[in-house]
Amino acid sequence: MTSESKIYFYPIWLRIWHGINALSILVLIFTGINMQYANQNFKLMDFELAVNLHNIFGITVTLNYLLFFIGNMMTSNKKYYRLKMKGLIKRLILQVNYYTSGMFKNENPPFPLNEKRKFNPMQKVTYLLAMYIFVPGLIITGLALLFPETIIEEVYSLSGIFMTAVLHASLGFLVSIFLVIHLYVASIGKHPLNNFKSIIDGYHDISGH
Repeated sequence: MTSESKIYFYPIWLRIWHGINALSILVLIFTGINMQYANQNFKLMDFELAVNLHNIFGITVTLNYLLFFIGNMMTSNKKYYRLKMKGLIKRLILQVNYYTSGMFKNENPPFPLNEKRKFNPMQKVTYLLAMYIFVPGLIITGLALLFPETIIEEVYSLSGIFMTAVLHASLGFLVSIFLVIHLYVASIGKHPLNNFKSIIDGYHDISGH
């Protein structure tokens, strides 16, 4: 479903998933920071409450991820995540040049969005990393920490629980960085709120690109 200036990019299931995921990730970041650095001089909230909320929203993200994965596999949305390796480096360089210079000179984007292209090359690579490596890794390590009896006791003379916790925290940091970049890129366009509106009504305004 399209109009001359708008493309229907976000079906209702994807918007529901996005809303639940965004809220849950924010809660996980907040509670995770509290759990990681809590001490007598730094306490954002009650530690036990932070742990409980972290577990609840971690499970929420896990179930919600299944919605994303199944929805992506069963709908046409999966086509936007297909990555063509041929010429990828050249396309990434073009997009980097646009983000670092071209858009400040009001140049046209090298990869304008259309019905067949929902993401530019840089977005596609980062979304693939986030949704198919970082988030699944977070879920797996999070579930392992929730059920520590499933973790190998020792790996190369190091505690398996410790290594799992470090990997979980590292992936959480990467997802946090992705979120900041995601919010910044979403603000790029004719109006900073255009892309945020599209996730509410489902229509992406291409007139601002």
